Amino acid sequence: MWFRNKTPRAIRNPKTSASLGEGLFLKCEGCRETLYVKELERNLRVCPKCEFHFRLPADDRLRLLFDGEKYQTLFGDIRSGDPLKFRDTKKYRDRLKEYEVRTGRPDAVVAARGTVEGTPAVVTVLDYAFMGGSMGSAVGEVLTRSAELALAERIPLVIVTASGGARMQEGILSLMQMGKVSAAIARLGKQGLPYVAILTDPTTGGVTASFAMQGDVTLAEPKALVGFAGPRVIEQTIRQTLPEGFQRSEFLVDHGFVDLVVQRSEMKKTLGTILKLLHP
Repeated sequence: MWFRNKTPRAIRNPKTSASLGEGLFLKCEGCRETLYVKELERNLRVCPKCEFHFRLPADDRLRLLFDGEKYQTLFGDIRSGDPLKFRDTKKYRDRLKEYEVRTGRPDAVVAARGTVEGTPAVVTVLDYAFMGGSMGSAVGEVLTRSAELALAERIPLVIVTASGGARMQEGILSLMQMGKVSAAIARLGKQGLPYVAILTDPTTGGVTASFAMQGDVTLAEPKALVGFAGPRVIEQTIRQTLPEGFQRSEFLVDHGFVDLVVQRSEMKKTLGTILKLLHP
């Protein structure tokens, strides 16, 4: 049987079990159609049939937003420590090393400086591929330094979120990043410098409870899951059936939590227009 779960699998010959298309096809999570991976990549990882937005790698996000796909990366040497000597199924420090090898970056965030439709800006992207984009001390530090750099250079700050929330391996130190980043963003606001939040699937937990919802303008990709706790947890807690589309970006627009849902292909143009209006 093809594609038994959401993880893309190669198509195999049932007689030989030899791969017939390793990494060439995957099934859309929206319409369940089989998609050619190269066609999907050409379409910015958006399903050409139902417009389902697959998760976009952090580096691809930066290339999508910056003019000419040119930008300068920032704060690339910041890493989380292991102050609690945390261990679950493996040591936390070993888990960090594993994800660094897997993703090629030291933690779940990448920051860069460049221009968006001609406007200079600092853009910081959470990387869901690194421990679910969880927010630890390194993520909080990079976000804070990004806000401080935007303040020093008097340019806008953009944060693109994709996160499961605070990182449990760092305990209270992770939760402290909520206040730390929020304070840095507040200093931007006092100087009249714009901060734009772009919410992608998923944006949950402590990230939603802090800087994801503090933008002067808040954009979101279609059908992105945005909330503090997941729908299943909420249903089990309140023992009620939730409305259809609950915690999806379209639902949040209707209820005033998000300003605009923007297709990925239109995100750069829309963001550029907003930055020009807020920071002429």
